[in-house]
Amino acid sequence: MSRPPNIVLILADNLGWGEPGCYGGGLLRGAPTPRIDALAAQGLRFLNFNVESDCVPTRSALMTGRHPIRTGALQSVPAGLPQGLTPWEVTLAQLLHGRGYATACFGKWHLGDRPGRYPHERGFDEWYGIPRTTNESMFTSSPGFDPAVVPMPWVMSGVRGEPARERHVYDLEARRRIDAELVEHTVDFITRQQRAGKPFFAYVPLTQLHYPTLPHRDFAGRTGAGDFADAMAEMDYRVGQIVDAIDALGLGPDTLFWFGSDNGPEFRRPWRGTAGPWSGTYHTAMEGALRVPFMVRWPGRVAAGGVTNEIVHVTDLYATLARVAGAAVPDDRPIDGVDQLAFITGAQPASSREGFVYYIKDELRAAKWRDWKMHLILEREPNDGPVHLETPYLFNLTRDPKEETDVGSEFSWVRGPLRRMILAFQQSLKANPPVPPGAPDDWQPARQ
Repeated sequence: MSRPPNIVLILADNLGWGEPGCYGGGLLRGAPTPRIDALAAQGLRFLNFNVESDCVPTRSALMTGRHPIRTGALQSVPAGLPQGLTPWEVTLAQLLHGRGYATACFGKWHLGDRPGRYPHERGFDEWYGIPRTTNESMFTSSPGFDPAVVPMPWVMSGVRGEPARERHVYDLEARRRIDAELVEHTVDFITRQQRAGKPFFAYVPLTQLHYPTLPHRDFAGRTGAGDFADAMAEMDYRVGQIVDAIDALGLGPDTLFWFGSDNGPEFRRPWRGTAGPWSGTYHTAMEGALRVPFMVRWPGRVAAGGVTNEIVHVTDLYATLARVAGAAVPDDRPIDGVDQLAFITGAQPASSREGFVYYIKDELRAAKWRDWKMHLILEREPNDGPVHLETPYLFNLTRDPKEETDVGSEFSWVRGPLRRMILAFQQSLKANPPVPPGAPDDWQPARQ
């Protein structure tokens, strides 16, 4: 087998569909994004790339190829309690490491914050970043914060086979610096692997634009449009730094380069993001939560200048990258992701999936199929109070991107394929019971 390609996956945090210039934002949002826009122009830009409801479930889906209702990684829980992925789950990093890849995670993990669940114990050779999330950087500045009852937030690191290390406190100043540090570690890792002649997987889950959305001091005031726009300008620059490192080392044609977001836009003022033409933010089942900016560059394999509105889901990255690396996905559990390699390389004209089900925590909220979306429970803004619908709402997303006009009476036939898709998924949950949230490290599925 010929040497497999390098893989770089940059995952922004709470970057809404409408933020980058190539998705209609950029200058309109006070922050031109020339590097992200150029990256999109060099490959395939997705208009209908879908994720899970928020940080933890999307990262779980990415790392396992399984919807989080299966893995028990439904949402974040307080520090120190069982959270994230049990060791029984097989991560994407484990698959790639098993195929000879050097693997590294530089950024926000959020899939386990105790020994046995850190990134360098879940398939990555090395890790630098935060175990949980960015709003913890506000802890030490909060009146009454007591480190005796809440663990101090740390930036941490780890190397395969060694215990994790606490590097420095993650406070507001560290929050401003961290993405610069993540990129510095990434470029160093890429350079080392290029010298060693080894294929690599660099997973870079950045911390911007998660609240508090504060830019590096070098970018503060850069746009004149406030902290949020300055942070967007910084993100664009950081993406460019990694692209430049790949190209300067002559690795462009040999590197499958992904950039995207983990969920819909930040919604906490004053750090309010946008999903462009779509309604809603993360923590909802609206399109503004599901659809995120995503793009892929692979010179010579993925045609430049491509744009697609075909449905792709974050779980698909697992199966697709396994195929790229020549790895077999686990066959002892349901894998929800589908291999999209033929689609992204142009060998087939359409996506390998037509739809998916959408849960928030353990509650089925909606399902998408082709141009249609069916809501069983409707919540347009987080904490608005979900409305359990007696008759599900049906929206045509092409004609009604804001999901405002129920057309269930006129197009009731559409409920048929949607209901069949939901039923098949629910039957698979019965046949393969999910990992319970908070499951211990030694959890194993019950033998039939």
